Amino acid sequence: MKAIKISLWSLLAALTALWFSQPSAYPASFSLLSIRSAIIDYSGILSMGAMSATMILATRAKWFESWLNGLDKSFRLHKWLGITALITSISHWFIVNLPKWMVSLGLMARPEHKGPIAGAGDTSTLTTTDMIQSIFRDLRPTAEGLGEYAFYLAALLMILALIKYFPYKRFLQTHTLLAITYLVLVAHSVILFPFELWLHPLGILMGTLMIGGVISAVLILARLHGKASQTKGMITALLQHPNMKTLSITVKVDGDWKGHKAGQFAFVSFDDKEGKHPFTMASDWDDQSHEITFLIKELGDYTSQMSSILVEGDPVTIEGPYGHFTFEDGNNRQIWVGAGIGITPFIARMKQLTKRRSNQTIDLFHVTAAISPDLEEQLKADAKKANIQLHLIIDKDGTGFSADKLDSEVPGWKDAGLWFCGPAQMGKILKSKLSERGLDGGAFHQELFEMR
Repeated sequence: MKAIKISLWSLLAALTALWFSQPSAYPASFSLLSIRSAIIDYSGILSMGAMSATMILATRAKWFESWLNGLDKSFRLHKWLGITALITSISHWFIVNLPKWMVSLGLMARPEHKGPIAGAGDTSTLTTTDMIQSIFRDLRPTAEGLGEYAFYLAALLMILALIKYFPYKRFLQTHTLLAITYLVLVAHSVILFPFELWLHPLGILMGTLMIGGVISAVLILARLHGKASQTKGMITALLQHPNMKTLSITVKVDGDWKGHKAGQFAFVSFDDKEGKHPFTMASDWDDQSHEITFLIKELGDYTSQMSSILVEGDPVTIEGPYGHFTFEDGNNRQIWVGAGIGITPFIARMKQLTKRRSNQTIDLFHVTAAISPDLEEQLKADAKKANIQLHLIIDKDGTGFSADKLDSEVPGWKDAGLWFCGPAQMGKILKSKLSERGLDGGAFHQELFEMR
C-alpha cells in the first residue's frame, strides 16, 4: 500500500510543484475571471496527468510490478488515479461553466469578449511558432466542444466502473471505451494547454504522460496489451465442489508458457465474448505435465454458470503470470491465512514445498464457511507432505477467526511473516489488530485481489 500512496501523491505533487513554478499560476489581477482561468488550467493539468497515468497502467506492463510489488497493487493505483481524474475533471467542468450559470441566474454581468488580436490577419511577419499558436487559437472552440462531450461520456464510464454490481462483462466492454474518450481529451488538452508552457518542465512532463497515454490507448483499442504474455490451452479436467460453490479447472497449456511461481495469478478467457477474468493458480508449475489448476468460486453471473457451460476439451487463453504474492520474505517462520477462496495461493505453495522442501516453520489457517470432504482430505494431505501445521476453521458466522485466535494458536507470530489472502475488509481488520499488538507493517503481505 505504501508504494501505491507514494506513486499517487508523487505524481500529483510533481504536477502541482511544476504548475506553481511558472507565472501562469499567479493571475495578474485578483478578479474572478483571472483566478478562474488559472484554476481551469491547473485542474485540467491534474485531470489529464492522472488520466494519462491511469491509461498507461491499464496496459498491464510488467515493469510496473517491480515498483508496486504486484499487478494487484498496480490495479489499485489505477483505480485511485481514476477516482482522482474523475474528481478533478468534474471540478474542471464546474469551474468552466460557473460564469455561464451565474450570468443565467443574474448574479453576474456577461463578460465582454475581446476583439481580434492586432495584426492577427497579417501572416507575412509571423514565425512558425506564431502560426502554430494561431492555428491552436482557431481550434479552441472545436476543442472545447469535443472536450465537453468526451468529459460527459468519460465521467459516466468512470462512475460505472466504480459500481461493483455492474456486470463484469459489461464493465470490460464499457471500460475499453474510455480509451476513445481519452484520445479526444488529449486533443482537447493539447489545443488548450498554455502554449508558452510546452517547453517548460511542466509541458515536457505533460507531453510525456500524454504520449505514453496515447500509445497505451492505441494498444488497448487494438487489443495488443498483454498479448506477449498470452498462451493457448485446453481444459483437461473439471471437478465441482457443490457445497462450497467452487469449481476446479485443470488446463494444459502450450509450450510457450514459461512457468509461474506459487501464489501468482493469470487472466483467463474461456469465452472471447465474456472476456478475461483474473484467477489465482492453485498449482505449482510442472515442466512435464504443463498443467495449471484454477479453483474458482461462484461469485458472479458468469462464474456461477461455468460448471454448466464448460466441458473438457474447451480451448482457453491464459495471460500471465502476474502478481508478487510469492512467499518471498526471508523469514524462517511464516503464518498463512487463507479465507474462503483465498486458500488458492496456499494450495499452490504447498504443492511446491512438497517437491522442494523448505526449512521454514509454517502455520496455515484456512477459514471457510464450508468445505467438501474431498477438498478437506486433499488439504490435510498437502499440508502433511509439505510439513505445514494446518488450522482448519469452519466459520459460518464470522466469529471463528480473529487476531486473538491467531495469538493463542501461534504465540511466536511476531517473529513471522504473515501472508493473507481473502476478503479485503477481513485482511484490513486483521492487520490493524495485529499492528496494535506490535506487528511490523512490512511483515504483513496481502493480495489486493480486486480488479475494480
